[in-house]
Amino acid sequence: MRIRKAVLPVAGLGTRVLPASKVTPKEMLPLVDKPTLQYIVEEAVEAGIEEIIFVTSASKHSIEDHFDSFPELERTLEKKGKQKELEAVRSIQNLAAYASVRQPAPLGLGHAVWCARHLVGDEPFIVLLGDDLVDPDTPCLKRMIELYEHYQSSVICLFEVPEENIPSLGIASVEHVAGAADTFKVKHLVEKPSIEEAPSNLAVAGRYVFTPDIFAILEKTPPGKGGEIQLTDAIQVQAEAGRCYALNFQGIRYDTGTPLGLLTTSIAYALKRPDIAPALREYMRQALAEHEGR
Repeated sequence: MRIRKAVLPVAGLGTRVLPASKVTPKEMLPLVDKPTLQYIVEEAVEAGIEEIIFVTSASKHSIEDHFDSFPELERTLEKKGKQKELEAVRSIQNLAAYASVRQPAPLGLGHAVWCARHLVGDEPFIVLLGDDLVDPDTPCLKRMIELYEHYQSSVICLFEVPEENIPSLGIASVEHVAGAADTFKVKHLVEKPSIEEAPSNLAVAGRYVFTPDIFAILEKTPPGKGGEIQLTDAIQVQAEAGRCYALNFQGIRYDTGTPLGLLTTSIAYALKRPDIAPALREYMRQALAEHEGR
């Protein structure tokens, strides 16, 4: 069955970027002139996704509003002849079909994904996390979908991390798949292990392709680390059954979940913009020269 739907869990409080995320969802913090979440939606659409399912919470109204129509703004832009801005605003609501569901309590990423079960139905689907961005020049979703279609199993995205980052991530034990240089078979997953306990330095990035049986597994998954229902624990069940593969991702990934990550990602995306990059480079040269001269 073709993958048509993507689930975006965006119910978290964004505590790592407080106070910026106190009233503005961390996923709506801007990278240049677009919220972070819009880049992720565009990534999903580029991979062929037709329906976006947001798993939100009570404080996340602005997410649904951003991807909805805004007639008053559109009329104002039209009257002022701001056609470029009007097209940009209208294009957002036409990227995909949108739906949303509430996560009633912060019970973990696994629980957030489970909350989307009725909207997904009995279909394979993608999950994309709201603070992980993949550089558009090094996409991963289309290849992950190819692996799903070949193996008819769930597929996760793995990337190598420095040793000091291991305790904050999900880490995988894998074996290579013969004849597929970029493909692993996942043997074991552990959420946020110590460096000594980690089975490898391969961490789970915020991109997943799931077979629909993940919902039944999540329903039976007890709370794990932090008292939350961990998505990693449910994937482990699939891995033990031989039904989980991984893409060995060699592209560029950005973490916008910290102030430094948000800032550096915004700079990276601005440097891709021909209308912004020259002036930004000049500012950075001057700023660095002034700093070094102090």
